[in-house]
Order: sequence, then structure tokens, then C-alpha cells
Amino acid sequence: MTAAQRVLIVVDPQKAFADPAWGPRDNPDAEANIVRLLEAWRAADLPVVLVRHDSIQPGSPLAPGEPGNAFHDGVEGPHDLLVTKHVNSAFYGEPDLHAWLQNAGATAVTICGITTDHCCSTTARMAGNLGYDVDFVLDATHCHDRALPDGTVIPAEQVARAAAASLHGEFATVVTTEQAIAGLTGARA
Repeated sequence: MTAAQRVLIVVDPQKAFADPAWGPRDNPDAEANIVRLLEAWRAADLPVVLVRHDSIQPGSPLAPGEPGNAFHDGVEGPHDLLVTKHVNSAFYGEPDLHAWLQNAGATAVTICGITTDHCCSTTARMAGNLGYDVDFVLDATHCHDRALPDGTVIPAEQVARAAAASLHGEFATVVTTEQAIAGLTGARA
């Protein structure tokens, strides 16, 4: 890998997040866009990191061995690293993502996955703080409605927009799937 190669990091694209118990979500195209990104990176023979949340909470649908722990269809396939984690950030998983990226000479990452405002955002913030050039593919993420302490519900679409606004220009460049794929050839749309 050369430093110019952008590593795709796909965070928690797991079946459990499709369960209606999580509540209303935004972006029904997220999983399809994740698969499009994976296909583009694999076709370009660029590095792919898959991240899986292996919950240690009793009864979690994300626990190893549960059907919800599995990746969505189209995600499994060639990849350069599989990181498993128990917390929000892929940088606190096993094996050590930062060490792997440094050993590979990587300076740029593209992040997508589930959920926008939790594990994807946390991973992007840490990547930015660690000095990586970060692209955050908003339309290849999704999130769920969130409730404030007073019970007010913020719709998922607003949660995603707020997460993107918080990331863009500070920790990452927020892009679309089309822009990320175009960026592989240096012709970002």
C-alpha cells in the first residue's frame, strides 16, 4: 500500500441494526451504498477494513453467535483486516486499527457503516484526531431516532444531519457515495 491509497473502513454493517426494536431510522439506501463502496474498493484493489461490534452485554443481538452479529449481505468478501470491538470506536478494537494503518503507511481513510452518530462518528473523530485525512460517507450510514432526556424525540434524519455538520470541516470531509467512488480515480464529483 502507498500512502496515497485510501483505506475503506466499514463500521458495524451488522444485521441486528435492521431490527425494528431500534426504532425509526433514516436512509434506507445505506446498506446498498456500503456494498457499492466495497465493490469499488475491491475492484480497485484498495485496502478494506471491516469492523464488527461483538457486544458483551447479556442478551444483545450483537453478541457473537447471535444472528444479528453477522454482516449484511454483500459485506463479507475480501478484506485486509477484521477489527472486533466492544465499544463505539474502531480504534479501541482488536487488532489495533491505528497500529495496522501506521504499519501499512496509510494516511487517508473513508468511513461508512452503522450508526452515523455513534460508532461511525466516534471512529471518524478519532481518525481525525490521530491525523488521518478522513472522508465520511454520509449516505452510506444510517441512524435511528434519538430521545433527549426530557423525552423529546429527534428524528433520525435530523440526528444524521447534526452528526454530519459536527464532523464536516473539523474531523472529516462529509461526502456522498458517488463522490467517494469518484475520488478513487482522483476525479471527485
